[in-house]
Amino acid sequence: MRLTGIRKTFGELVALDGVDLEVPRGTTTVLLGPSGSGKSTLLRCINLLETPDAGRIDLGDGPVDLGGILPRRTVRQVRSRSTMVFQQFNLFPHLTALGNVALAPVHARGLSRSAADELARGLLAKVGLAEKADAYPDRLSGGQQQRVAIARALAMDPDFLLFDEPTSALDPELAAEVVAVLADLAAEDRTLVVVTHSLAFARRVADRVVFLEDGRIVQDGSPQDFFESEDPRLRRFRDVVGSV
Repeated sequence: MRLTGIRKTFGELVALDGVDLEVPRGTTTVLLGPSGSGKSTLLRCINLLETPDAGRIDLGDGPVDLGGILPRRTVRQVRSRSTMVFQQFNLFPHLTALGNVALAPVHARGLSRSAADELARGLLAKVGLAEKADAYPDRLSGGQQQRVAIARALAMDPDFLLFDEPTSALDPELAAEVVAVLADLAAEDRTLVVVTHSLAFARRVADRVVFLEDGRIVQDGSPQDFFESEDPRLRRFRDVVGSV
């Protein structure tokens, strides 16, 4: 994945100011930064949930020039390569865990219902929820709901998995369940881009830490580079977040 010159504004607010980012296949990239730094906006621009005002994105099929109104075909093409997992789960309350995971493979990938159900059961087992296939979201804990959301994302067989604060709505014990699943996915050499405030997650799972501030990338390097940096901005962020 290669992003070039990504710019996004909301009125007079510059959320992203010419961001360049390359994500190697099979790596886990963690996006860190203070609130309002542009992390989530950048993630949403990758999936075109937000359309950048300018820039270029290349997910391996050739570059796509951004800005203005994009053809629906282009948007579908980009979104077919990446899948987003949100902070608030966004499960369909009227569907079971199995139904939530099987829905997109039927409607977006053209699988038969039986094939989609088989795929969904396998993915629920993968995230440790085989016994919850017939449970509705309101019967699941927050951690279980997030793991269903991860299984749902995997059901699309994406090249890139995008996570926007996947543990911030969970208490520490439930967050640990989700982090364990993400660590397993990272160990499988899947390509993950994760927005988080969790320094522990960045230290444990990331191959690379990208730190944003005021819509720009301040540092891009290994977790060791980030945690050992003497840059005052990074030290201040580590001190503040680490004390929460």
